[in-house]
Amino acid sequence: MEHVNQAIVQALTLLFSGDPELWTIIRISFGVSLQAILYATPLALLIAFLLAHGRFPGQQTLITIFHTLLAVPAVVVGLTLYIVLSHTGPLGSLDLLFTQTAMIVGQVLLSFPILVAMGHSALSASDTRAWETARSLGAPPWRSMLTVMYEVRFGLFAAVIAAFGRIIAEVGCSLMVGGNILNFTRNITTAIAMETTKGEFARGIALGIVLLVLALLLNFTLTAMRTRLDWVR
Repeated sequence: MEHVNQAIVQALTLLFSGDPELWTIIRISFGVSLQAILYATPLALLIAFLLAHGRFPGQQTLITIFHTLLAVPAVVVGLTLYIVLSHTGPLGSLDLLFTQTAMIVGQVLLSFPILVAMGHSALSASDTRAWETARSLGAPPWRSMLTVMYEVRFGLFAAVIAAFGRIIAEVGCSLMVGGNILNFTRNITTAIAMETTKGEFARGIALGIVLLVLALLLNFTLTAMRTRLDWVR
């Protein structure tokens, strides 16, 4: 028990003392995941809207595919991307393997099905009169689409939070395509895995605390948004 207490004290010391290596890992992790979610969200929500309000052949098949992709493990996505980006792969000439760009691509692929599936569920539950009213008033399609999205903004925000939580906490894909290179591609989860293996529990605990605080902040934000939305209604 004393050993555990010492590790926790050391972890807090590392966090509040501004340990350069620790905060570089945190910066890389947040930077990569924020870029991934920003790149994935617009197209994913557009597809979600088309699946919810459009009518075209193969629509149900696409919905089923996106829901199926929710269950694909991160390590499988990482393995697939590794094969594609390796020097013998079809995109090997781009030299993206073991870079932050490869990590961003991997996290985009992981977050995309979540954004589409949850976005589709939220948009399917929206009042169709919002779309019909906007169109009848002469609003262009893109403006009508934004009107509908605003009506279900809480559900869409929840989708973004869920997707961001998934990618910042995944380890398999980032480890395979990023390579866990110090000060370059080592993020929170890959560092936790490595430090724990080495027996350096203090640094792993410190990084784990960061993820726990992030989870609390995201959930508090979601709860506050829901409360505000209920109050407005």
